[in-house]
Amino acid sequence: MRTHTGEKPFTCVTCGKSFRQKSNLPRHMMIHTGEKPFSCVTCGKSFTQKHVLTKHMMIHTGEKPFSCVTCGKCFSQKHDLTRHMRIHTGEKPFSCVTCGKTFSQKHVLTKHMMIHTGEKLFSCVTCGKSFSGKRNLSQHRRVHTGEKPFSCVNCGKSFCLKHNLTCHMMTHTGEKPFSCVTCEKRFSGKQNLSIHMRTHTGEKPFSCGNCGKVFCHKVSLTRHMRTHRGDKP
Repeated sequence: MRTHTGEKPFTCVTCGKSFRQKSNLPRHMMIHTGEKPFSCVTCGKSFTQKHVLTKHMMIHTGEKPFSCVTCGKCFSQKHDLTRHMRIHTGEKPFSCVTCGKTFSQKHVLTKHMMIHTGEKLFSCVTCGKSFSGKRNLSQHRRVHTGEKPFSCVNCGKSFCLKHNLTCHMMTHTGEKPFSCVTCEKRFSGKQNLSIHMRTHTGEKPFSCGNCGKVFCHKVSLTRHMRTHRGDKP
């Protein structure tokens, strides 16, 4: 009945958060106490909830019970499959209240909202550059450290970003999940599809600050800039 009434009688004395079920409150309290009673026997990592440990164990077992009926790609967690399916359906359920732009994932919308607020809470201690997300800062630090933690198991090539490795792996598997709606040409990465779409739209988003000439691709602008600098690499 509490799902209808909205009643949440079990309240955390530390932060005031309320819950419908008594069993949810002890689990929540572990956030404040730091208690993590469920440990992975393989790597020793601990968790506050048993079902999170169960999901974590799939990293070690390689188990991926949730498969996409469209392309056959498999996932260890159901919510990852749900997000993946939006690639095929085009569904973007998360909408920005300011500009109306829609997104397939909630955390992407959260990051997008910072464009409007201008909020950048995370700063690089090396160069002072600020970022809207902690993950963006972590990725940026690799520019300074040269770290490339994501390695291809087939050829050994390493990458700074996980999604770059994911796109690279498709060169080995031949998978091309992104399709152009105009000419049906397929691509391994979403970014490659976005670049290709400019051949249909005529969009040229990269502009020379010296002469105003515009280009479809960033690399074309980079090459063009040499004509102004006299650079002959």
